[in-house]
This record gives sequence, structure tokens and C-alpha cells, in this order.
Amino acid sequence: MQELMNRAKELLADGTVARVLGWKAGDLSYNPEPAFFETEESLKDFVYNGFCGANLSKYMIAASKFEGKTLICLKPCDTYSFNQLIKEHRVDREKAYIIGVGCKGKLDIEKIRQQGIKGIESISGAEIEDEAETLTIQTIYGEKTCAYKDVMLERCHVCKGKEHMIYDELIGESKDTKDADRFAEIENIEAMSPEEKFAFFQKELSKCIRCNACRNVCPACSCRKCVFDSDKFDSSQKANVDSFEEKMFHVIRAFHVAGRCTDCGECSRVCPQGIPLHLFNRKFIKDINEFYGEYQAGEDTDSKGPLTNFDFEDVEPGIVAERG
Repeated sequence: MQELMNRAKELLADGTVARVLGWKAGDLSYNPEPAFFETEESLKDFVYNGFCGANLSKYMIAASKFEGKTLICLKPCDTYSFNQLIKEHRVDREKAYIIGVGCKGKLDIEKIRQQGIKGIESISGAEIEDEAETLTIQTIYGEKTCAYKDVMLERCHVCKGKEHMIYDELIGESKDTKDADRFAEIENIEAMSPEEKFAFFQKELSKCIRCNACRNVCPACSCRKCVFDSDKFDSSQKANVDSFEEKMFHVIRAFHVAGRCTDCGECSRVCPQGIPLHLFNRKFIKDINEFYGEYQAGEDTDSKGPLTNFDFEDVEPGIVAERG
């Protein structure tokens, strides 16, 4: 992390960038937050460790309107989102100086708690330079340990790869974390009966409190005005009024990002209720791959998405009925 901080200071000092977009220390050691830094002095609060899971790409929508360039730190998976935003003309590539940062997988504090570890005071082993495979956790009850790989975010186990799709320079080494099939969960759901599928999603979506965290963090949800904020349709309420409205918010959102979702997993990461929202998006990705050929949103900045590009070899609508 020191190399990253030193480089950020250099670029600020020589005027290459006007600000740095990274992560700052939060109120707790495992709760860093996205932040802008505009001076060398402010960089004292800069952090980059295993808990910096936040995808910073979406913040560049606003930063593209600022004067001067913004240094943005992007993990390999984040670069797919940044590319997709370039493709949709939502960010200005010329306003960004991209440092691709190394990643050895990001951590999920809830998975640590699920191992029975409570009263956490500090955690070591999460530093990006640290090759340790074990986290050492100091709690009010004493010292605890757990394997790094056992408490990674779900998305890290199905990682798209440690290659940065776009960058100006790279800092830090990455470590392969993929040890699971990306679509295994989807296939398990597909094997359910219609009644079982309905019950599964009804149970998960009934937890929703309409905080809009998933929408607000999603790089693909970049509309200037969201239909769910409209007073005309009574959709701006924060709580579900009935089971129909409850389902429609997430179903409509999933359709909205279909073909554009990079599967960054931010929706599930920020959900305070622990709803596996990525399953909706990943189902669409799996179907798109089967219907139109393998496609990864954000892999480049110029190819046309399968849902916005017509081809005579495109699957016919009737295929859906045939599959049913």
C-alpha cells in the first residue's frame, strides 16, 4: 500500500491529477469507505486492504465533471465496470488516471462473524502486501484466527480473472482466488420446480427493506432519474406496500441491467439484509451466453452488447417456450 500512496502523492504534486479516488479508514478497521483525497496531507487516511471491496467505477460519473484528472484505483473486477461505463458514455476516459491495484480477494466481515467470532477489535493479515493465508483477529474475548479464503466475498470465489481490462499503470500483485463454478448456484435453482423457485425468491425478497443500497451502488444503474423515485407511480416509498411491489423492484432492476451487468457483485455485498441479489443478474448472464454466445460485459469499450445488436443468427423468441 505504501507504493500506491507514494505514487498518488507524486501525481498530485506534479499536477498530473487533481484528486485521488480511493478508500479511507472507516469507523471500524474492517469498514473502509470510498473517498476523494485532494491533498497529500489528506492521504494519511488512505487505506487499501482486503476489506476494500467497494467498486469505485461509479464515482467517476460525478468525477468526470470535475476540473482536472482524477486518479482512480481499480481492482481487476472493477475495470469491467469502468469499461462498460465508457461504452455507455457515462464516464470520460480522458478525465481518469487509472491505477490498477493488485487483489488477492476481498473479505466479507459477515462470514467472519458466521464463524462465531464476535467482539472484533482489530484484524491483521488483510493487508495487500501480506501473503499470509490466515487472518488474526483480536477480539474482546481474546485472539482468534480463520483462513483468508474461507471468509472471502462470494464473487471472489468465482473471479473473472486478475487481469486489468483498462489501466494507465499497475501497482501490486494479484492472487488467483477462483475455486468455484460461476453458474453453479444458478443451475441449482434451475433444477427446482416452478413452485420451489417461487418460494426461494419469495423468501429472499421478503427481507427487502427498500433501502435502495443495491441500486445506488450498481455501476449499471446510472440513470439520472430513476423510475423508482417517481412520485407519479407511488414507487418512491422506502417500504413494500404489498408482495407485488416487493417483487417488481428487483425484477425490473434485473431487466434494466441485463446485458450490461458485469457481475461485480456490489448489489449483494452492500445489501443489509444479505439477499443474494447477484443471482438475478447471473441468471440473465447465463441465458445470454446460451442464446447469443459467450459475452462478458465490460471486457472492452467498443463491442456491441448482445441485447443491443441484431444478428440473423440471433435466437428466436420461441426458444424460451421450448426450454420451459
